[in-house]
Amino acid sequence: MSIATPKKSRNDLEPGEVLCDHCTAKCCRYFALPIDTPTKARDFDFIRWYLLHESASVFTEDDSWYILVHTKCRHLQDNHLCGIYETRPQICREYTTDNCEYEDDWVYDRYFETPEQVEEYAEAVLPKRRGKSIRSKQPPRIPPLPVLA
Repeated sequence: MSIATPKKSRNDLEPGEVLCDHCTAKCCRYFALPIDTPTKARDFDFIRWYLLHESASVFTEDDSWYILVHTKCRHLQDNHLCGIYETRPQICREYTTDNCEYEDDWVYDRYFETPEQVEEYAEAVLPKRRGKSIRSKQPPRIPPLPVLA
């Protein structure tokens, strides 16, 4: 039985040591793009549509809204390093580990994984529309079963 080596702290790196050598490349397993802040029912309906797709979620951070797509970069190798490091896109070149999620201690202000979560949130924050609800009508009651003698 092998004992797992504890994850090295960012603060314990030796001079010249690279944080990425101790990570599973979380930054290469998703991408997030800003979306407009929803203010109307129609905006929330678009977010519901995003979440009907596999591997998508929506989050907020500092009052900005983002769609997050959980998908691995096609050039991420089994050793968690970039297979096209020398020719990687500019966005990858500009990315730093200064504020990356290496420690796993970050949280989102809001996080939505299902369309139902968005519906409930929208109902809570949007002004009530007179006589209207985003919820379905309550189904008719099931009649009681006849009593057998």
